[in-house]
Parts: sequence; structure tokens; C-alpha cells
Amino acid sequence: MANPLQEQLLKAGLASKKQAKKAEHEKRISRKQHNGNPPAVASNVAREEQAAKDLRNRELNLQRAEETRLREQKAQVKQLIETNRLAQDGRGEPYHFAEQNKIKRIFVSEEMGDQLSRGQLAIVKLGTGYEVVPAKVAHQIASRDKEAVVVFHEKP
Repeated sequence: MANPLQEQLLKAGLASKKQAKKAEHEKRISRKQHNGNPPAVASNVAREEQAAKDLRNRELNLQRAEETRLREQKAQVKQLIETNRLAQDGRGEPYHFAEQNKIKRIFVSEEMGDQLSRGQLAIVKLGTGYEVVPAKVAHQIASRDKEAVVVFHEKP
């Protein structure tokens, strides 16, 4: 026998050869069933792996949900601008404004220029161009995407 404790128990008469063989057999069977890993360790490893996988899945789902929310907001902004934009006057007076340290201009009628300066209209960015929208729509756009509103002289 390879186990010194079993040998001592047998010599002392506290265990019989039959009991020793039975214990060795049960030990060998349990090792075969668990491939050498104790059952508690194998289940703990599996639980830890599953918990890590669940955490990764939750993080990915949150990231996807955030990306979807941002796409929806951009689509809403685009739709608001396209449905509420006012016609620009190509032969009107130029209205100059600053965006990212550059002076830009759009051509609007004289009345629209006055309304822009009084805060009744706003200039918003749509793609690479600029559109003029009413103040109410500019508030809605700003609540979804502050970057889209370029010029808005709202009253305090």
C-alpha cells in the first residue's frame, strides 16, 4: 500500500484489509469520473467561467444598446431638420457665422436674418450643409444632439 496512514491504521487494528481496499476503489472511481480534478474544483471553475462569460455578454449588450440609442437620436435629428427646414434665399443677403474657428455663410432673406439675430430661428448642421429651422425645433434638436445646433441666439 502506498498510503502510510492506511498502513498505520491496519497495523493498529483500527481498519481491516477489506475496508482499505474499498476506500482505494472508491478513490480510484471518483478520480476517473472527474478526470483527476476534485468535483468541487471542477464546478467552481465552470461557475467562474460562466460568470465571466455572462459579464462579457452584459457589457456587449450595454454597448450595443448605447450604439443603437445614438443612431436613433441622429436619425431623429436628421428627420427634424428635413421636415422643419426653411427655404434659403440664394439671392438674399449673406448671414455670417462662426463654426469651429471658421467663418461660414449662408444666404437668407432679410427677414430671416432679423429672426436669426433675435433668436426666433437657428442654424443647424445637416451633413456637410447648413439649414435654418424655427427656435422650437432647435430646442428639440439640441436636446438630442447639441453639436448639430450651430447658431442659436436664445434669450436668457
